Amino acid sequence: MSSGNDRQAQTFTKPALGEREATELVDRVFGLKVSWIRPLPSYDDQNFHVRVSRNNGAAEGADEYVLKITNSEDSQEPDLIEAQTQAMMFLSAEGFPSATPHLTKDGNIMSLESGDTGPGNKKYIVRLLTYLPGTPVAKIATNSQIFYEIGKLAASLDKALSEKFYHPSAKSLHRGQFIWNLANVPLLDQYIYALGQNKYREVVEQVIEQFKGKVIPKLSSFRACINHGDLNDHNILVDSSSASLENPQYKVSGILDFSDMSYGYYVFEVAIAIMYMMIESPDPLSVGGHVLAGFESVLPLTEEERGALFLLVSGRFSQSLVIAAHTALLYPENEEYLMITAKTGWKHLMKMFEVGQEAVEKTWFETARSYTSHAPA
Repeated sequence: MSSGNDRQAQTFTKPALGEREATELVDRVFGLKVSWIRPLPSYDDQNFHVRVSRNNGAAEGADEYVLKITNSEDSQEPDLIEAQTQAMMFLSAEGFPSATPHLTKDGNIMSLESGDTGPGNKKYIVRLLTYLPGTPVAKIATNSQIFYEIGKLAASLDKALSEKFYHPSAKSLHRGQFIWNLANVPLLDQYIYALGQNKYREVVEQVIEQFKGKVIPKLSSFRACINHGDLNDHNILVDSSSASLENPQYKVSGILDFSDMSYGYYVFEVAIAIMYMMIESPDPLSVGGHVLAGFESVLPLTEEERGALFLLVSGRFSQSLVIAAHTALLYPENEEYLMITAKTGWKHLMKMFEVGQEAVEKTWFETARSYTSHAPA
């Protein structure tokens, strides 16, 4: 998800290749013949699900991929795309269900290509990533077991990246002004115009002010790490690992979209996971305790980190809702996808503030505590 610093310029950064152009690209850059292609929804990149014909009966390698065409703004930062891709490869080698790149004909993990659409000669970084099986969390009837698993995943993923991932490109993950880094909630001031004047804007302004006063001064006491940064209900794929229809057990089968990776703090990742898992739940205020329990089974939070959790979750709601409203003004044709979170997000954020921090935290922390005596297997 791009920062969108210049509203006018941002309008032209999203790639707009047709299926024929995408098919030609896969052939020319990766040497593969596409037998089937369809577009996938995306925020400001362009993605295609492709199937390729096997050459000469060869059986090696996958035959389904995601062609990822990065927007022209982020394509100007090849080191950042390199870091994201190397992190995916690292995580896959560590046993996480992460996609890996199919190399170009020249043996590279990505290629910079000229775009033939829109004004100017835009260049886009192109990658072909293995297609991961599974169902997005957004499309299942969620339960406490999968919330726990996602919390555990969030902690394990950040811990592995922060303790074992060494690559020269990783320095590019220090993204000081990146709008999606949770430390940058105060930057929402410049996009809040998109909400108009209403009760929603009043709550977001309250979140921003409280964030400036209560979270920013404490950042130095939080434990730093590399964040995936976007473990949302569309970026986590799951498979059912049991035959029970009444109480299905799920395992994570895929982790998608590393484009929001940046240096941050462990508590950011659990807050982001809590916020997105709330979106699809019929009982959203209870979700945080299950996600927190899973996270703390790997990495218990400190008192300072726990104390910031309510405002961090509120901050992520605000980021998602404000930036979606801002981006929908730029891309009205993509409004339906951009506003997915808004359908229930505003309701949940308003409810959090109506119930109040103390009561919400009590629910989260008591739920998390209940796991210490009977943690899931």
